[in-house]
Amino acid sequence: MITVPKVLVIGADGEKLGVVDTDSALAMAEEEGLDLVEVSPNVSPPVCKILDYGKLKYQEQKKASEARKRQKTVDVKEIKMRPNIDKHDYDVKMRSVTKFIGEGDKVKVTMRFRGREMAHQELGMQVLTRVREEVDEIAKVEASPKLEGRQMMMVLAPRTS
Repeated sequence: MITVPKVLVIGADGEKLGVVDTDSALAMAEEEGLDLVEVSPNVSPPVCKILDYGKLKYQEQKKASEARKRQKTVDVKEIKMRPNIDKHDYDVKMRSVTKFIGEGDKVKVTMRFRGREMAHQELGMQVLTRVREEVDEIAKVEASPKLEGRQMMMVLAPRTS
């Protein structure tokens, strides 16, 4: 698939074989039982290397697989609270919030209002403000508290050092 008349050839062991016309470079590769692969086509003359193309593709595939394996996906975890939450329940929820943020996940804190609690939205706002203050050193507020229907939501994201 190489269309250029002359190429710089690098041998299978990494040594430069010099600028050669494409047909003789292909003959050299065939003589060794390997393939002629264009490594950098944008230079003049293009650089080609004599190597096993199947092996090259396999190694690239393996590298891509390793990169995907090491990649951390950021999940959004949700913590639901009520405006008149008890101290112990609040502490348990806060331990979960700090654990999730420590693992690198975002946390969506949802304050649910039922019945007459809608008349006292400031209580819910106080609880969310308290949550924000407690996790201030490990998390930043990505979406400030806003009311949607009967729920008030806030999203926290881990701080990058």
